[in-house]
Amino acid sequence: MKSFAKIAAAAVIALGAGTVTATAACNGDTSTETVLGAGSGALVGGLASHSIVGAAVGGVAGGLIGNSIGHSNNRADCRRAARYSSSRHHEAYYIDRYGRRHYY
Repeated sequence: MKSFAKIAAAAVIALGAGTVTATAACNGDTSTETVLGAGSGALVGGLASHSIVGAAVGGVAGGLIGNSIGHSNNRADCRRAARYSSSRHHEAYYIDRYGRRHYY
């Protein structure tokens, strides 16, 4: 039962670190997600198998999963940034005395 408690604690730490709010960046950088995934995968893999090989396999698998999550986050951030910039195009305007809108 001790190993289950260790694995559960490691999973809670990994999920807590993985859900940290980050700033939106449309720069293609996935290093943070890859490192977090590899570290948490190695931790869980090592605790689950009680071996170095399990930690290595868990680290590689976690790194791949973290990298794909990072790419997905970057695509979402780029879409959000594009939507924000296109919606601001007609944000500022004034209405003349004839009731017509004029955009800046």
